[in-house]
Amino acid sequence: MVARLLRFPLILILAGIAALAMLLPAFHALVQEDFSVARAFAYSSILGLALVALIGLAMSNQPHRLNSDLRDLLSLFLAFTVLPLFLAVPFYEGLATTSFINAYFEMVSSLTTTGATMFADAARLSDSLHLWRGMVGWFGGLLMWIAAAAVLAPLALGGFEVTASGEPGQFGTETERFERASSVKRLSQVSVQLVPIYIGLSAGLWVLLMIGGDRPLVALVHSMSTLSTSGISAVGGVAQAGSGIGGEAVIFLFLLFGLSRLTFSSDTVTTSRPGLHNDPEFRLGMILVLGVPILLFARHWIAAFDVDEVENLSLALRALWGGVFTTLSFLTTTGFESASWTTARDWSGLGTPGLILMGLALVGGGVATTAGGVKLLRVYVLYLNSQREMERMVYPSSVGRASPGSRRIRRQGAYIAWVFFMLFAMSLSVIILALAGFGQSFEAAVVLAVAALSTTGPLITVASETPINLLTLSAPAKLVMCGAMVLGRMEMLAIIALCNPGLWRD
Repeated sequence: MVARLLRFPLILILAGIAALAMLLPAFHALVQEDFSVARAFAYSSILGLALVALIGLAMSNQPHRLNSDLRDLLSLFLAFTVLPLFLAVPFYEGLATTSFINAYFEMVSSLTTTGATMFADAARLSDSLHLWRGMVGWFGGLLMWIAAAAVLAPLALGGFEVTASGEPGQFGTETERFERASSVKRLSQVSVQLVPIYIGLSAGLWVLLMIGGDRPLVALVHSMSTLSTSGISAVGGVAQAGSGIGGEAVIFLFLLFGLSRLTFSSDTVTTSRPGLHNDPEFRLGMILVLGVPILLFARHWIAAFDVDEVENLSLALRALWGGVFTTLSFLTTTGFESASWTTARDWSGLGTPGLILMGLALVGGGVATTAGGVKLLRVYVLYLNSQREMERMVYPSSVGRASPGSRRIRRQGAYIAWVFFMLFAMSLSVIILALAGFGQSFEAAVVLAVAALSTTGPLITVASETPINLLTLSAPAKLVMCGAMVLGRMEMLAIIALCNPGLWRD
């Protein structure tokens, strides 16, 4: 039965899963006696399942064609652009006080794990709608976990292009195309391996947050948004939760899964040396997580002489913790702000370090994780290349001591990483110009573009001196933001791969 279902296009399977998932917030709203929201989700689920069944029935009589890597990549693109239209229906009908484009924006933001929200006042949404936002973000993170190994890695996309032997969007060798398992088999195998891990980690964090003092719904939404690095919250952030610093400490440990895929799976190893301590992404991430807060703390300590707070050790420790937690949160493109982050700023007299948070979000997390951004592996590859170039400046005739794989990373890998940086910069410039053309100031356009491309929605309220109200954006600006979030989630190289005529040939 499962093998027969996997023969259908991936986008149809995802639509069926989304329709089934709507039953959970419908039941939750029914228990809460919020009957209008319960009807919206229940009716959308029934209609969605009926539509999926009819489409599947119509396609079942057609000649069977195996899903290819290209078709799965196209389905992934459709999942981030077309599927939110269906996901927005119950949200729009259940809220009943917003436009459909706002609901569509909310679902694109959640599914791409961006976490930008139109509703800054969390009290405007009911608990069931918050649950749906968290669930959509959680499914978006799981989708990227599975797609990274089953779709992006075989095509050398999503960060794998810097270590793969083939060109981005193509196969490594002529024989590898026939030796590799089919797309359907890869999807099923990766799903069987990763889904229990993802569910188990989410459930474990949920229980720990409830033990810490969070309400069950708040703990569940924060748990799902932490694993998916979406930063979605039902109360306006972890600083407003009841678990306090203990909850932040637990979330901090689970945010480490956004630094490297080796923290939860070894199915797409990007280094020849085994062990998490040898993973360049994890090491570089930990350097940033510890280095940036120490620099900020040193700035805090120097500024503290002016306000006579040098001897207050508790405030100093809270400031250091706020810097460490917030740095890891924005590096993994989650965007949770520690309650101690405000204390650190007030203690030192330092203004909002928006550029630092934007820089961390642009660097991003690990390859094949739920984190967005440029990715740590690409930054590491460019570091290796620049290090080697500086050695050649001192010793022009020197020979680099490295394995064939490392030489490939320093040459072709660094070249491809640099190409990606240029495409990312060009995309950022185009989006800034588009948003500015639709009425946004330059500062607001930069913050919105960085938040969308790095899939770090909370930057919109944290990076600028005055939070940006997304409800005031024009309809074209909202659509530009939706496109930018999809582009940031899939990356430009994957979009270019879809336009490659050679991939469309059988």
